[in-house]
Amino acid sequence: MTGPAAHSTSTAPGAAEVWRRSRGFLLALGILLVAGVALAAIGSGTRHGALDPRSVDPLGSRALAELLAERGVTTRVVTSTQEAADAAGPDTTLLVADPALLGPAQHNVLRTAMDLSGGRTVLLTPDDDAARALAPGVDTRASTGAEVRDPDCTLPAALSAGRAMTGGDLRYHTVNPAATGCYPDGGRPTLLLLPGTAGGDTVLLGNSALLHNETLAEEGNASLALQLLGTRPQLVWYLPSVAELAESGGVEEKGFVELIPPGWGWALLQLTVAAALAALWRGRRLGPLVTENLPVVVRASEATEGRARLYRKADARDRAATVLRAAARERLAALLGVPPAQAHDPAVLLPAVAAATTGQAHPPQVQPPARDLTRDLTGLLFGGTPADDAALVALTDHLDALEREVRTS
Repeated sequence: MTGPAAHSTSTAPGAAEVWRRSRGFLLALGILLVAGVALAAIGSGTRHGALDPRSVDPLGSRALAELLAERGVTTRVVTSTQEAADAAGPDTTLLVADPALLGPAQHNVLRTAMDLSGGRTVLLTPDDDAARALAPGVDTRASTGAEVRDPDCTLPAALSAGRAMTGGDLRYHTVNPAATGCYPDGGRPTLLLLPGTAGGDTVLLGNSALLHNETLAEEGNASLALQLLGTRPQLVWYLPSVAELAESGGVEEKGFVELIPPGWGWALLQLTVAAALAALWRGRRLGPLVTENLPVVVRASEATEGRARLYRKADARDRAATVLRAAARERLAALLGVPPAQAHDPAVLLPAVAAATTGQAHPPQVQPPARDLTRDLTGLLFGGTPADDAALVALTDHLDALEREVRTS
């Protein structure tokens, strides 16, 4: 008997199989990526955030910019303090969207530009620090009443506009006798106009809601906004960029948990608890394993045929040959009295099998051919992978013949 030729067989899926299995997922992922990029590209031109004159969002100010353009006022957006300071001039209105987020150095730059420009500066909701730096002598207080208020002053722009949404956030106070305060809240104005040097002035507005798209048409908001921002032919709209705010310390770094919107924490907690309960429910094995009777009795021959078909479908001749040889070695060891622990040890099993097969008596007239039994048995019981299905069948026949020979010895 000669050992079968060694041949390696792999059950790992090939490139074509991997592609067939994953192409659906990759297609869905590609569609999601393309849709996300497309939506981002479409929205990048119209969604610029709150108080942005290019934004059509409810909190944007595109509607106000369009009304100003109809009256000949050009709106220019700048994102740095130096750009705002350089653009300020006698024919310019400088709008600072959120001076409370700026640092002392940026306040100093703006203050110098305000003193020298001779134009108008509008400060939206400046807090104590911003008011002291940009409008000395002014202190702030929190609002105590509703947003919509009456003018209750002599300022022509306020009298023409009537009731407007200036309250609800901050109110101001100053001892400057030349200042004009309007829309008072508890005796303190929510709109304060301060005369400046070189013919300019400064307007402090305690609530920016009247500039938003969603509220511009309410009360006298549009009229008041147009008169405050449309007195000069050019409007410089200063929206500090993220880099500018980071430099001033106006942006505070937050962790992942702090970035989760309010209410989502409880939702995540509920989902975690639900997932844990679902895992316990699906597990259902809180104690030791118990044996259960099979609902259907499967004959050993059927199980063997089923496994053989699986090996054939996977072209796994290596696995099939390994199983056949291992089973044959165990049966031979039991016949020859070899301990089960040494059934797969060639140094122990092969000599026992060789002695059993060579010790059998032969008729005098029939002599067995000369052969190297150790080499033949090694290839048969511990050999490599059959080259094809025919070689695998031949291996099975040789193992059966060897086992019969040992039984009859």
